[in-house]
Amino acid sequence: MAVYTDINEVDLKAFLAQYDAGELLSYKGIAEGVENSNFLLHTSKSPLILTLYEKRVEKNDLPFFLGLMHHLADRGLSCPLPLPRRDGALLGELSGRPAALISFLEGMWLRKPEARHCREVGKALAAMHVAGEGFELKRPNALSLEGWKTLWAKSKDRADEVEQGLELEVGSEISFLAQHWPKSLPEGVIHADLFPDNVFFLGDDLSGLIDFYFACNDFLAYDLSICLNAWCFEKDGAYNITKGMAMIEGYQQIRPLGLAEIEALPILARGSALRFFLTRLYDWLTTPAGALVVKKDPLEYLKKLRFHRQVRSSAEYGLTL
Repeated sequence: MAVYTDINEVDLKAFLAQYDAGELLSYKGIAEGVENSNFLLHTSKSPLILTLYEKRVEKNDLPFFLGLMHHLADRGLSCPLPLPRRDGALLGELSGRPAALISFLEGMWLRKPEARHCREVGKALAAMHVAGEGFELKRPNALSLEGWKTLWAKSKDRADEVEQGLELEVGSEISFLAQHWPKSLPEGVIHADLFPDNVFFLGDDLSGLIDFYFACNDFLAYDLSICLNAWCFEKDGAYNITKGMAMIEGYQQIRPLGLAEIEALPILARGSALRFFLTRLYDWLTTPAGALVVKKDPLEYLKKLRFHRQVRSSAEYGLTL
């Protein structure tokens, strides 16, 4: 369960009084997600999501995240919207944490996505990249090369506890990516965490994107590589080229990839696999027993990284020229 900070009805009602949100009818914690505490509220006006931002989310980044959602929605992207307080502020405080009320987005995330869903995700990702143009606030990607090195420094001494030989293998991978990481690809605002549980569907129709709390500025094609990793591998670790082809085709319907992006996709996919391996590894090694968080297996992303290491061209992901 991902509720780190508890709340009580008295404090919650006082918090809601700062908004034009109606009277509180009921509330409950939401078990999904790993970064913040989330609650589903039912009020006399409409259902809402209450998010309490925990210590891993920098308060100084919140104007970027909340402003980005408004920017994207204003340009036609379906995503939740932060509600303003009566004084116009988007951010309040509850139980000692920065907190925001977010509109409720109808839909559910898919446990077994198929190729047709991957195509819709590709289209939605590209639409987000296009809609993000002109957003004036900037946030560097804290989980790119330098962030990987920092995470690895905190984990490498215990890495072989997870699998023998990891310290040498991952150290070599970081050195390789540092030498070969692209320097001049098209950049913009990326979601950076568009996993299946952050995409809602109503039937086969994509109803919206959620959870923008890793959003940042980086290579747009890197965001696509994150989605290939998140959506196009099967539970046995095999890459599903049919899903990959559908996702890439969907993306290119909205925003065609340039030649440099196509050539860089294998390296970008290696990097995005390494990024999620490293965050999972760190959490695996440092999350105390009994914590109300389900630890995710870092070896899932190690297998993906090893797959990408053998890829020689983007055609192996299903990209057709």
